[in-house]
Amino acid sequence: MLKTYKSFFKQNIIPVNLDQYVPKVELKEYLKINDTIYEIDSKAENGMTFSRLLNFKYSDTLKKMDPDHLVALVTEVIPNYSCLVFCPSKKNCENVAEMICKFLSKEYLKHKEKEKCEVIKNLKNNGNGNLCPVLKRTIPFGVAYHHSGLTSDERKLLEEAYSTGVLCLFTCTSTLAAGVNLPARRVILRAPYVAKEFLKRNQYKQMIGRAGRAGIDTIGESILILQEKDKQQVLELITRPLENCYSHLVQEFTKGIQTLFLSLIGLKIATNLDDIYHFMNGTFFGVQQKILLKEKSLWEITVESLRYLTEKGLLQKDTICKSEEEVQHNFHITKLGRASFKGTIDLAYCDILYRDLKKGLEGLVLESLLHLIYLTTPYDLISQCNPDWMIYFRQFSQLSPAEQNVAAILGVSESFLGKKASGQAIRKKVDKDVVNRLYLSFVLYTLLKETNIWTVSEKFNMPRGYIQNLLTGAASFSSCVLHFCEELEEFWVYRALLVELTKKLTYCVKAELIPLMEVTGVLEGRAKQLYSAGYKSLMHLANANPEVLVRTIDHLSRRQAKQIVASAKMLLHEKAEALQEEVEELLRLPSDFPGAVASSTDKA
Repeated sequence: MLKTYKSFFKQNIIPVNLDQYVPKVELKEYLKINDTIYEIDSKAENGMTFSRLLNFKYSDTLKKMDPDHLVALVTEVIPNYSCLVFCPSKKNCENVAEMICKFLSKEYLKHKEKEKCEVIKNLKNNGNGNLCPVLKRTIPFGVAYHHSGLTSDERKLLEEAYSTGVLCLFTCTSTLAAGVNLPARRVILRAPYVAKEFLKRNQYKQMIGRAGRAGIDTIGESILILQEKDKQQVLELITRPLENCYSHLVQEFTKGIQTLFLSLIGLKIATNLDDIYHFMNGTFFGVQQKILLKEKSLWEITVESLRYLTEKGLLQKDTICKSEEEVQHNFHITKLGRASFKGTIDLAYCDILYRDLKKGLEGLVLESLLHLIYLTTPYDLISQCNPDWMIYFRQFSQLSPAEQNVAAILGVSESFLGKKASGQAIRKKVDKDVVNRLYLSFVLYTLLKETNIWTVSEKFNMPRGYIQNLLTGAASFSSCVLHFCEELEEFWVYRALLVELTKKLTYCVKAELIPLMEVTGVLEGRAKQLYSAGYKSLMHLANANPEVLVRTIDHLSRRQAKQIVASAKMLLHEKAEALQEEVEELLRLPSDFPGAVASSTDKA
């Protein structure tokens, strides 16, 4: 039978040449030193051959402002084709975008003028009337910067405008190369550095890989700008092979091997030492163990990791003697381990989180959300925080007595912040992590009160993209802490509080809009429209007439109206069922009720 199938496939399956469906795009790589451009040529003696001299008339002012000749390089391509300029830092992206626009002719303003006005309008609407002054100046020329300082809504709008050709030039950081599919006719690397680190071969390939658009362009170009001092390093960079890919399972200790072991045991995939070791041998790390392990064997690392988890109170070890010679070590997960596993808490912080929650129970301040926000501020963002001490002191001074009491409980006093703000020496030792975490809590607390990223960005002098990432991280971590507390009876008091806080962090709008935003398809702008029209609760939406909604709410289609009403009805039904289950649970006789066992025996 098998031979018959093989014969059939050989006779009937037609070989397909994929090249006819996916056209190849030629990528030409260039290097630019001063005003000379060289083409990378692996056959040449020094790896490159002369291509051309830049032919662009530079004024004395332009030479000072643009020593790298970026204006000459981009104007060869834009506005008819797209171009990406990779810059070493976020600030450099913004400066380069503005510099290029200063020297572009007025003709660029006419290219897709209406569409660019629409982009600016949409950005303003998304920012509640706010618009970045740099983007306001550059977008009319078809230019924008792209980095993590933008909010996700801003990035989405700019990327759509670039993809449709409304914007023709992005100045960006290296993160764009890895995460977003935004190809270009020409890619320019402003320097062979990412921040202060010299480029790696795989980073270089990732960036220049943006050049060329299959189905749109037949060619793509990359130009790496370098100084004479970096020439030798760059020649080595372009000729060396790609870096090898190695497992980081053991290097990322708490996020890697320990979390893996806790999951294996928690899910009962492998619960004894031999099975866990056998599993490890099948991982990518296990395959590479001869290359990666020099001092310890895989068996020793497995034993040490399990011992660490046991000592940390996340696992419990049981030793079973199968015979006089054979001993089996079994592991099961403890309550703390299960809480960490269910809450997906980084094991580096699970004992710190437990300690903080335990300490919080001793004097939890419920007069405001600040204390609870502090407990759900992500630990992994603390190291990135560099407080502005004047802002810190000013924000502290504006707190109510109850809120200042939260800081006092955590060990951060007004006098400490005052001394830091004035540059005085501090004799008393204060935990830096607590101070930084409280500062981030201030940012989140202010954001929940004002619900406007732009206002908070100005108040704390932080990029709005960073604040949005902080908010997203806090919402996620708050949900993790909630699941952590659900597994530990001693933290029952936090559960209802964390449910509400997670909602507030997730939606970050005024409290009255949150119930409306739980409905599918209702974002902040739509929620405000519905609330203004009198639809102030889930019940209002569930009982609404879609036709009336279409007439009442601007820019709402009939399909969207029907979806909103149907989603609200489903949510209301789910909440009613949950309440019914809670009622039944409350009315049910407890299993440990005195005489319950005896009465059931009598009935039998």
